[in-house]
Amino acid sequence: MRFTRIATAGAVVAAGALVLSGCTQPYESEVVEGTEITIAYNESFFHFNDDSGAGNNTANGNVKYMVDTMFYYYDDEPKVVRNTDFGTYEKTSDDPLTVEYEINEGVVWSDGVPVSGADLLLQWAAMSGNVESDVAFAPATTSGLSLVTEIPEISDRGITLVYDEPFVDWELAFDVGVSAHGTYALAFPEEYADVQSAWDAYSASGEEDDFKSYSDAAKAFAEDATDAVVTAIQDGDTATIGALAKAWNEDYAYTTMPDNPAKFLSNGPYVIDEIAEDDYITLAANPLFTWGPSPHFEKITIRTIADSTAALQALQNGELDVWTGQPTADTLEIAKGIDGAQIEQRQEASYEHLDLTFNNGGPFDPATYGGDKDKAQKVREAFLLTVPRQEIVDKIIKPLDPEAEVRNSQMIIPGVEGYDKMVEENGSATYAEVDIEKAKSLLAEAGVTTPIDVKFWYPEGNVRRGQEFELIAASAALAGFNVIDDSEPNWEFTDPSIHAINPHDVAIFAWQSESLAISGSDQIFGTYTDPLLKGGNYNGYSNPAVDEGLKELETLTEPEDQLAAQIKIEQALWGDAYGLTIFQFPGLLVWSANVEGVSAMPLSPTYLWNFWEWTPTKAGA
Repeated sequence: MRFTRIATAGAVVAAGALVLSGCTQPYESEVVEGTEITIAYNESFFHFNDDSGAGNNTANGNVKYMVDTMFYYYDDEPKVVRNTDFGTYEKTSDDPLTVEYEINEGVVWSDGVPVSGADLLLQWAAMSGNVESDVAFAPATTSGLSLVTEIPEISDRGITLVYDEPFVDWELAFDVGVSAHGTYALAFPEEYADVQSAWDAYSASGEEDDFKSYSDAAKAFAEDATDAVVTAIQDGDTATIGALAKAWNEDYAYTTMPDNPAKFLSNGPYVIDEIAEDDYITLAANPLFTWGPSPHFEKITIRTIADSTAALQALQNGELDVWTGQPTADTLEIAKGIDGAQIEQRQEASYEHLDLTFNNGGPFDPATYGGDKDKAQKVREAFLLTVPRQEIVDKIIKPLDPEAEVRNSQMIIPGVEGYDKMVEENGSATYAEVDIEKAKSLLAEAGVTTPIDVKFWYPEGNVRRGQEFELIAASAALAGFNVIDDSEPNWEFTDPSIHAINPHDVAIFAWQSESLAISGSDQIFGTYTDPLLKGGNYNGYSNPAVDEGLKELETLTEPEDQLAAQIKIEQALWGDAYGLTIFQFPGLLVWSANVEGVSAMPLSPTYLWNFWEWTPTKAGA
């Protein structure tokens, strides 16, 4: 929904006036008219459904965090904070594990339609993997919800999840996703025609009466649409569920502002207002939002600036207010030289890793050698032995964090209890140092001809990853690998509708933790049969022992048992030459004198965690 920029600052926007005019205790908005804050991220928003495998990217998650409301969030300790302004959840039984969720009355989507049990049921259907349909849902993960195999009971605003087995992270397993009626509208657009016409009229006029007409039309449509969603799921209507799944997977992907409002329905403090492809996305305060603390800025613009130096120069020039990213020694010095800027350095819950692709017909795929798994294994091991992890840390990361070390675990963060024991036992010591001679020997044993072409992906334009690529390519060449720059900016290999199989032989990027959950690694390491269900397993990895360990981990409640299971999983990963962990991200957060209340947090969405507390200062008025 668009809002006209108001030239003068200082007045408070009467948010909620469209729906709360008759309330005895009206919601008091603290949004200051005419205020706007500009922040930056190194990638552009491209998918509204960040629960999908295709949309599971921080660039999308940053936007969704500010336009949606959830049952819980993490503060900057970090610890879980239950969001009782939005709704409640309660474990009502341990045997079987039963959790009841209830959304508060008055919580609505940005078209005025109440958030309902239908929205919760669609989320279960999409994220559990337990519904049959003509087209499968393609979620980023099914962790936890895969244990809820029976169709949940719902109420007007609630849902009850009954787990088949205990689940250690039950409190973090479920939340609201995209709207049920919006997804139905995308699946069956002809039924949405009246709502679309009303939206078009409101978009043209910006008048409150036209918004009311649009909202009334949306509510009338939603009555039938949500009933249709619920009935399809409860009755096992595979055709209707398949249409919903296709829309859920694909129709929320966009890089310019959609004409169809069903594509950006939200239930949080902000709504998407404007998108300029590969340039910026602007969010505007949601005038219907009344269920939580009020934000203060009327608009938030997220600019896409891949180059850290350029971002900091923009901040220095007053074109940017907050920046965090992948710093280098040079950018740290630039940040320190910005007048009036505040700087916070902190290790993040993100780690750099390098993954080898097992199933694309490349040098690490057994199929390339007639199905010879041992030969492919030797080639993988040989390549990993050439990766100069310590050199990468010394040259790129230590100038930012003198205490930085190579990370040697796929599942446990350095410094956390259990990390040292994990590293002692998981097999990562095999790759502790570069060993060119051993790499050559393995290639000779495999009987492969060098040079071996290796297509290496990193996000195009990412300076730090470009530096890593150069160091890796130079080292690998000494053993007979021809490492080819296969970078591109759009992460297309992560979208199964574009690439069912990853075309790159190596990919280097970061996984950013969104929670402190023990489970969830099946998203990355678990076997899949349908590419739509691969989640974050972009490299086609499969090991039954790992699958079994991941499933066991979901039900273990004692820390010592959890660590033992994680060690067994990692022993298999390192033994298979899956890939390498490289370093924990050093964090650098910089903000100008125009804003107060900015605070770092190690988990995703990092400093956005308390965006509603950001306050414009007199300097920014």
